[in-house]
Amino acid sequence: MRAWVQRVLSIREDEVRAVLIATAYGFCIFLSYYILRPVRDEISSADRGNLQIIWTAVFFVMLLAVPAYSALVSRYSRGVFIPLANRFFASNLAVFFAALHLLPEVWRPWVDRVFYVWISVFALFVVTVFWGFIADLFRNEQGKRLFGIIAVGSSLGGIAGSALTVRLAEAINPFTLLIIAMVPLEAAARLARKLHRESGRESTALRKEGAEPIRGTAMSGIRVIRESPYLQKIAGYLALMTFASTVLYFQQAELIGDAFTDDRAARTAFYAKIDLAVNLITILTQGLLTAHIIRKIGIGLSLAFMPAVAFLGFFTLGLYPLLAVLVGLQVLYRSGRYAITKPSREVLFTVVSREQRYKSKSFIDAAVYRGGDLVSGWIYVGLAALGLSLGAIALVAAPVMVVWAGTGILLGRDQEKRAAAEEPPGPGAPT
Repeated sequence: MRAWVQRVLSIREDEVRAVLIATAYGFCIFLSYYILRPVRDEISSADRGNLQIIWTAVFFVMLLAVPAYSALVSRYSRGVFIPLANRFFASNLAVFFAALHLLPEVWRPWVDRVFYVWISVFALFVVTVFWGFIADLFRNEQGKRLFGIIAVGSSLGGIAGSALTVRLAEAINPFTLLIIAMVPLEAAARLARKLHRESGRESTALRKEGAEPIRGTAMSGIRVIRESPYLQKIAGYLALMTFASTVLYFQQAELIGDAFTDDRAARTAFYAKIDLAVNLITILTQGLLTAHIIRKIGIGLSLAFMPAVAFLGFFTLGLYPLLAVLVGLQVLYRSGRYAITKPSREVLFTVVSREQRYKSKSFIDAAVYRGGDLVSGWIYVGLAALGLSLGAIALVAAPVMVVWAGTGILLGRDQEKRAAAEEPPGPGAPT
């Protein structure tokens, strides 16, 4: 049975321990996030008239957060700064819980908006740190085999968090979800430290580097992107992806807000049900297909897969702008993005330097991601102000997906060239 599992999952004996720890780490991160995500998304429907303004605030907070994070990376080793980042966000949840309980009700809309900004920063940073850490530990060849397996832990965490929120959202005070979400964040901090120590063991297949802080300054992430066409393509790919995600998100907030006009608990539960469906489909794909798809069709076509799905989805939504169609597209789009696009994107970072993995990756995943949200959000609002309906905006978005797909194919070619030039093959390759 052990041999069969290793063959089906494409995992070697000396990788098992590290993969299990990494998978558990991802589970805890996404368990915490998916407990909180429906709370954030409910705010988007309740305050959808101000959503583009809130996203603008998110972007500027990101501009401050990225240099602070880079400075932390330059000062401490990953075994210190990764647990520290998780515990920082956990302590923030305690502050929000106290604010929601102690401040007068009249302050609630502003607490909601600050929380929305915070969780948008939280979601990108903890996920970026997690995947940056994983890309730092595993080589390119390992990434193609193992990142889909590790992502299964993330999806299991998403399923558990979504199911928990579905069950509790209408049964307890939603504020209590913030305290519950602190527990897996502390567990993630401990697992990150354990995984860091695992890379120092002689019997492990992980890269042995990583004990020292990463060189450079707080602004190094911007510099290395400016000097690297490869990283610029990654940033462009992500910006195009945020356009698709933003259009879907605004349309989701609009349609669900109209369907559940006065019941915030019901909206939270409905969002959690969407998350649950996404994660169920994602985990089936990750567990059985992701590694085989990436190895069979390559990184480029894997990156182009979701743009193709999004093109067909936006075209369909343009013809039939209904809540059922949008929910179906969201589930298909997000599950494919997490199961195929996300592992493929993380493989891109296995062929860059450690400084680029942590600092440029944090800038791309944070500032570029939220910058894309900002621009795309105002584009959506502008198109709506011109009188375009939800369906018409979907039809406008469809051709952009072709550009997104083309960028993914070009990135795949660049990644394969860099992998062939920079990484020695085989399990005994030097580090």
